Amino acid sequence: MGCRGGIGAIYKRFKPHLLMVFSQFGYTFLNFFSEASFKHGMNPHVYVTYRHLVAGVVMFPFAYFLEKEKRPKLTLALFLEISLLSLLGVSLSLNLYFVSLRYTSPTFTATMVNTIASLTFLLAVLLRLEDLDRSIRGMAKIVGTLVSLVGVMIMTLYRGPVLRNVGDALIHIQGSITIHENWIKGSILAVAYSITAALRYIMQAITLKKYPAQLSLTTWMNFVGGAQSAVFTACMVHKPKAWTVGFNIDLWNILYCGVVVSGLIIYIQLWCTEEKGPVFVTMYNPLATLFVALLAYFALGEKLNTGCILGGVIAIIGLYLLLWGKEGDHVDQINSQEHSLSCEEPKEGNQDKNIFS
Repeated sequence: MGCRGGIGAIYKRFKPHLLMVFSQFGYTFLNFFSEASFKHGMNPHVYVTYRHLVAGVVMFPFAYFLEKEKRPKLTLALFLEISLLSLLGVSLSLNLYFVSLRYTSPTFTATMVNTIASLTFLLAVLLRLEDLDRSIRGMAKIVGTLVSLVGVMIMTLYRGPVLRNVGDALIHIQGSITIHENWIKGSILAVAYSITAALRYIMQAITLKKYPAQLSLTTWMNFVGGAQSAVFTACMVHKPKAWTVGFNIDLWNILYCGVVVSGLIIYIQLWCTEEKGPVFVTMYNPLATLFVALLAYFALGEKLNTGCILGGVIAIIGLYLLLWGKEGDHVDQINSQEHSLSCEEPKEGNQDKNIFS
């Protein structure tokens, strides 16, 4: 029993970390599936719309039945807040992201995503969602964020020598349109995405306090964000043929990203945001950059620069510094809960009920 209890305690402690690593694996394949689909001719705006509507349909039964007792009443003010969150986290931000991916490359967009962590940390501190003090752990949060940002800048600005490919590409992505059309435009769109995404992580931490039902919030974000994207797409795309999806990479891309990324991973992020805060979630973004670069190097035969490896290692060092600093918050929370429990006196007649509840 003691061994099981110890394993259970360890799993509970590292569960958010494992879930976030899993989410970064999910984002890694998203980049390549999306690039292949865009090369095949899929319109990015139509893709965002279909992807989130699929996610909403898939998540709805889980949210309806599993959170029937937990789900709070949805007021007009709360619905408007969820609509704004959906705009920042789904329709606006992802349309910006996938258009930038169309104009640049998976490695570049994954690199730019890493700036979200620093922006989120700054906003969280300003809004007092992140505690800072003069302790060693408090300083580790600041140093870790700065070190991670340095790593991101190295990955973005420093190329370095190119590593030789170990062999021929295992996968060849072919298509009829050119992806790398405009790097300047793609870079601007990627920066705009990073800003909106950082605002989304902050806002979802605030919304979760009023609507602490992660499955239901995931479903609402997908339905509302999909509807918003549909309106935007209808204004931008005037060819009915663009809405047609065949039994090909476009369909598999929509299903994978809808079920896994917009469904499961958004739910994971909401859960981890409630448990650890918005900064914790965003600090795992550098892992996706490394995963994308390595997969592109080994599977697709893309060039891998030493600057990407060096920057990735530095970014991960910064990640671990910040995570070590945030462990202090976890310890303080446990100590605070134990103190509050020790101060409470058991009520007469309810002592046994409190023990077994």
